[in-house]
Amino acid sequence: MRKTLVRSFVLLAIAACGGAEQGDDGSGDALRVALLTSGPVSDAGWNAAGYEGLMLLEDSLGAEVSHQQTRTPAEYDEAFLAYGSSGYDLVFAHGFEYQDAALRAGARFPEMTIVVSGGGRIAENVVPLIFRLEQASYLAGMVAATLSESGVVGMVGGVEIPPVQGTFRAFEAGALAVDPDVRVLESFIGNWDDVAAAKEAAVAQLGRGADVLIHNVDAASFGVFQAVREVVEAGGTAWALGMNSDQNHVAPDVIVGSAVIRVPRAFLETARRWRAGALGGAPIYTGTEEQVVDFVFNPALADEIPADLRAAVEGAREDIRSGELEVPRVPFVEGEDVGEPGASTP
Repeated sequence: MRKTLVRSFVLLAIAACGGAEQGDDGSGDALRVALLTSGPVSDAGWNAAGYEGLMLLEDSLGAEVSHQQTRTPAEYDEAFLAYGSSGYDLVFAHGFEYQDAALRAGARFPEMTIVVSGGGRIAENVVPLIFRLEQASYLAGMVAATLSESGVVGMVGGVEIPPVQGTFRAFEAGALAVDPDVRVLESFIGNWDDVAAAKEAAVAQLGRGADVLIHNVDAASFGVFQAVREVVEAGGTAWALGMNSDQNHVAPDVIVGSAVIRVPRAFLETARRWRAGALGGAPIYTGTEEQVVDFVFNPALADEIPADLRAAVEGAREDIRSGELEVPRVPFVEGEDVGEPGASTP
């Protein structure tokens, strides 16, 4: 009974979502696109970027759009069922955690294509969208080691899943490339949105001597930034680094730069590929070469960034794009070899 009521509510909510009346080709048949996030789109990071991507599809392609926040596997299945039953064309399931539910839904609704951000499992209508964020976090590691006065930097993660592990291994490699003696601390809080837990983990790392911190969480990032800000307010020296989105504006006094995914650009190109019939059965990889992934310095702290550090980051970025610099990565896509992504790109 409860599931029936939930399903009915979700279907009504989806039906109530307005959208454009025609596609960008003027056909009168609007593309119907949905987004699933496991956390709030107010996180100024991963989920917010996904929502910006959804809005870009509405604006640029005239798509009819809908968003659902789903926190549990049961809610994942309910949302996929609702969208499949309502005839949605394309669902962006924004997170590694959706991959199993996506496969179940893909088998039930073969006419619906599901794109799983950071997913690792593939079907004809279930497509992993892999952001090579490790390329930007490697650059962030270079920045961290260069700016650190203590020789200790830290990483605060959410859930210990392969995409997060990949960004941290690359961050560590980038730091070690600058300073072979740098010490890198690592901790996971077990979820994405617990601000207090992230702050506690950050405070612990700062207490162990870290003076530059990066995160890979969602809304919990606010806790990391607050911990760093309190060190500065007390007269100490510490820096933070943003992740997943350009977070430089979130705490512009302490965030020296961000490892950025331009999710809206990737979503738009992916949707265009779907319209062209060129999407399905293979993962999509996108990174610095497509200018979807990058490290962005905070312009508000421009005076704090040495010119030689900017030059070093730019040089490493170009080496990554050309393939001269291979950034460490954690493979997690079915059939993938670490050195051979076998990738199509948006």
